[in-house]
Amino acid sequence: MPSSAEPVSKILYEKAKRFMPGGVSSPVRAFEPYPFFTRYAKGSKLFDVDGNEYIDYCLAYGPLILGHSYPEVVEAIREQLDIGTIYGTPTELEVQLAELICHNVPSIEMVRLVNTGTEATMSAIRATRGYTSKKKIVKFEGCYHGAHDYVLVKAGSGASTFGAPDSLGIPDEVTRNTIVLPFNDIEALEAVISNDDDIASVIIEPVIGNAGVILPREGFLHKVHELTRRYGVLLIFDEVITGFRLAFGGAQEYYGVIPDMTTLGKIMGGGFPIGAYGGRREIMEMIAPQGQVYQAGTFSGNPVSVKAGLATLRFIQKRGASFYKELDAKRGEICGAIRDIMSDCDLGYQVNEIASMFQVFFSNEPVYDYTSAKKSNKKVFMIFHRELLKRGVFIPPSQFETCFISVAHSREDIENTVEAMKDTLKIVKDFFL
Repeated sequence: MPSSAEPVSKILYEKAKRFMPGGVSSPVRAFEPYPFFTRYAKGSKLFDVDGNEYIDYCLAYGPLILGHSYPEVVEAIREQLDIGTIYGTPTELEVQLAELICHNVPSIEMVRLVNTGTEATMSAIRATRGYTSKKKIVKFEGCYHGAHDYVLVKAGSGASTFGAPDSLGIPDEVTRNTIVLPFNDIEALEAVISNDDDIASVIIEPVIGNAGVILPREGFLHKVHELTRRYGVLLIFDEVITGFRLAFGGAQEYYGVIPDMTTLGKIMGGGFPIGAYGGRREIMEMIAPQGQVYQAGTFSGNPVSVKAGLATLRFIQKRGASFYKELDAKRGEICGAIRDIMSDCDLGYQVNEIASMFQVFFSNEPVYDYTSAKKSNKKVFMIFHRELLKRGVFIPPSQFETCFISVAHSREDIENTVEAMKDTLKIVKDFFL
């Protein structure tokens, strides 16, 4: 047995680094001096292998809007495990989930289930190219659309955290057809799409969730929609994070902007791997086997993921508007307290927030795009993260991620979080540059 002076998480991390790149299965999970290793989770809490308890505002980076191991979801999974984990054939569950999505996400008339958000965005982009017979796409700085070659250009999330917005191994000729523009800059978008007739689609996170939380300026999404319509370019909303979170119909319902295609993931899997892409019927009818745009996957429509997703979405749907009001109130209380504490400490800060998402930036300047987000003090943020962790509060270990609220967060959780924030920010003030 390890001595009490040697944390089990530290021992596991050292071992993991011998067998796994960086000791983790996804880059953002690594942080100094070592990440804690989770033993189990319940509700709003994570419990690590050293016996520590954390109020969780990472929530697996977004899927767990009901919290960990929500009873109705767990029961649905158990029922499915008794009758099979994967079939390789169609199931009625897939039809039920597809129908629920098509009836509630405004842009989606037909949908294809996949395994991840990365698969969803990759396949949606391929569909727009197949439909338009054009090569190029437009994306925005800081918007993270997964880890496939065409979109890993000035991306957010782990790519920003580790200072590599472009990855080695991606040929120049691949990214040559990807045009990258500043978020919230409508003039830049018009200048590009009005002068290039080989653009198949514009893909965008309507609220950036992988460079912190960055909101669209008033009218920006409507103008993007109007421009793409005017110049015959398809518009893809990447709602892997915002889908079912800002509203049941996603950001497109929240903002009243209907794209041509939408990608989904995270919440719709109820804690299990899933993704989806869908849109206008004439585009989706191009997908194999109905059309000639090929896409396939052994685990697509996996009945365990689908069953968990249905249980989650039906719970949210049953609660209706009150579900989102409750989350909004919790987020508002935490963010209001952060602002009060920051103001009292005379710290330069920004708190970006919407629905059940928020992020703190240690910066004197408003954060409205990727460039302004990068100006924030990442060193101070990691001190903020580390000191909160000592006080039993876990936020994502990256300035370029999002904090999430779940229905499992209790009144006591919020009160304890606010107290931890007060103590932490007094320490952070001493390091603020």
